Amino acid sequence: MATTRRYLTPVLLPLLAAGCAILAGADEPKAPPKTPDRAAVIAAAREIMAAQTYCALITLDTDGRPAVRTMNPFPPEEDMTVYVATNTRSRKVEQIRRDPRVALYYADHKNAIGFVQISGHAELITDMAEIQKRKRAYWDQAFEPGLKNLVLIKVVPERIDVLNYKAGMNNDPVTWRTPSLELGAAKR
Repeated sequence: MATTRRYLTPVLLPLLAAGCAILAGADEPKAPPKTPDRAAVIAAAREIMAAQTYCALITLDTDGRPAVRTMNPFPPEEDMTVYVATNTRSRKVEQIRRDPRVALYYADHKNAIGFVQISGHAELITDMAEIQKRKRAYWDQAFEPGLKNLVLIKVVPERIDVLNYKAGMNNDPVTWRTPSLELGAAKR
């Protein structure tokens, strides 16, 4: 028995190790992560965004915790900038003044198509000409006369993550990372 163990151990261990490596794909060359096509990622994002009436705006509160609320966004601009309107006295405005880092999250749960996350920074727009360009009918009832307490939040995108099964924008099967693009100022 001792002789059999001495013989099997040096023979079997390397074979077991080789078998595990093959099963794990260690002997196969790893392809570098595929860089998603910019136009395809943006088109897949726009498809999901256009189908949604609402999105979530995420800001950071005074303790640095995420604060999430539902918003009614305008369609994205050509560069994927998104505008939303809110009350000048809202907590989200205070939070953006303190830390302009924000995210928008759109999800198509009804059709199970996917989601879009836009990470970037927010700018508060009080210019009445910009506000009037985007005026919605319900604003006259929701805000003070003359829209005095209305501010636009302009979300300037820096990164976009998209999962759109319908458009073939699938996550990585191992890491589950979604296709993404860096849209920072240097890349615009």
